[in-house]
Amino acid sequence: MRKQYYFRQSRQGLLAWDVDRLVALGRDLPVLQVPLSDIRELGEPFSAEFDEPPTWRSIVEHVQLIDTADLSFPIIFSSEGRVMDGMHRVIKALLAGHTTIDAVRFTTDPEPEYIGVDPTELPYDELVP
Repeated sequence: MRKQYYFRQSRQGLLAWDVDRLVALGRDLPVLQVPLSDIRELGEPFSAEFDEPPTWRSIVEHVQLIDTADLSFPIIFSSEGRVMDGMHRVIKALLAGHTTIDAVRFTTDPEPEYIGVDPTELPYDELVP
């Protein structure tokens, strides 16, 4: 799997966090049981994460990621309650009929690795096991 980033728009430009770093920083946070109904992203447009409308191929790629998602790892929330990592696990849990999911939440968000950098310019060549 290629390197992954979490993106969020800000007044400073696009913010990008390295997901591997978020996972490492979240390891010691308490694990919470969060109702899936509380996850705001489930009510937001899926296409919001794409620069252009998704293709059927890109949907298949997401379905494959959902299928291989491991629910034994908690999802990661920002301090504002936004999913920073784990939407494929959220969808897998929802499809499986779960009503809650394990999560950790930052009380203060870590500083992003990149500010105002186009996602196509970020390093993706590092493979993640």
